[in-house]
Amino acid sequence: MLDQLALTPLGLFWQAGPVVKGVIVLLLAASVWGWVIILDIWISVLRLNRATAAAAKGDTRRARLMSAIAAAGESAAMVRYPSDSFVDVKTRIETAMRHKAAELLEGAEGGLPTLAVIASSAPFVGLFGTVWGIMTSFIGIAASKDTSLAVVAPGIAEALAATAIGLVAAIPAAVAYNRLGAALARTGRRIGRLIDGEASRLAAPAAPPSTIRHHAAE
Repeated sequence: MLDQLALTPLGLFWQAGPVVKGVIVLLLAASVWGWVIILDIWISVLRLNRATAAAAKGDTRRARLMSAIAAAGESAAMVRYPSDSFVDVKTRIETAMRHKAAELLEGAEGGLPTLAVIASSAPFVGLFGTVWGIMTSFIGIAASKDTSLAVVAPGIAEALAATAIGLVAAIPAAVAYNRLGAALARTGRRIGRLIDGEASRLAAPAAPPSTIRHHAAE
């Protein structure tokens, strides 16, 4: 009868060869790092959505993340040339605000590209560990000249475990990459609509300060 302890996840890890052990450790680290990135981006998206909603309602206290965008628009609105039309001023303000918005979204995006790398490469790294482990098992079988289940099963199991862990790392990363990417795109569109309205207002002659600006004195 097979040693039950040897077929547990921990038992399979300790009896695996150095290459398979290295693959498993690498994939576990990638999985943990992927979840850290997922949580970080998710929190950033929530903060941006709250700030955007607050800015749309004129709540400057909760729209602090929008302050850099508002400041860029106000600075651009102060630059006026005699030949400027309303459209020229609005375009200049929009360009400045969208530039700051892009910087804000890039910061929120964080490790999104890393999730793509994990999602695309983890299954292949796991497959490499599986192939190596099966190859090592076959070499052991040939050396012992014993094809019984007690000899074959542990090596095959530890090899397949590498592929399983690769999928555990890749699947959440792939799902999160698509979902968080879509969430960031929606947030970007919301900020874009907010910028469009603010640029029109700031481009008007003698426009008041931006309603999305956070004043330190408040």
